[in-house]
Amino acid sequence: MYTELKNQIDPAGLKVWRIQAMINAFIFLIVVIAVFVLTYFFDFYSWIQYTLLGIWIVNSFLTIYLFPKIRWNRWRYEVREEEIEIQSGLFVVERTLVPMVRVQHVETVQGPILKRYNLAIMSVSTAATIHMIPALRIEEADELRARISRLARVAEDDV
Repeated sequence: MYTELKNQIDPAGLKVWRIQAMINAFIFLIVVIAVFVLTYFFDFYSWIQYTLLGIWIVNSFLTIYLFPKIRWNRWRYEVREEEIEIQSGLFVVERTLVPMVRVQHVETVQGPILKRYNLAIMSVSTAATIHMIPALRIEEADELRARISRLARVAEDDV
């Protein structure tokens, strides 16, 4: 068995994910409406439009309401002296260990929706991969970025 990681992302991240899902659902709705218009003018099978509408309804419910909540409950992280451990996933929980000696750089990113909720995404880059911790309070992300940078330098000096 494994122990639960200490840190969870900010609850406002749930709102951000839902807003992003609503934007995607709106774009999908425009496609569904376009299909309705095309089937009206070109006499396609009407079951196509109703199937797409049903898919849109189910997809919107899952991506706006259900999946963000599950994803938020799963997201955890912990920064230790020697490593960063990240837990994520929707249906399959994935746990990743990033050794401090492998960290090349750390950055924070903040888009317009994240900025509205005073959040940022922190990404940790190694030679091969980029690991992200989404929806951290901007102050926490800046503090964490500085701490990881300091620990990565110390780990590099020890090697």
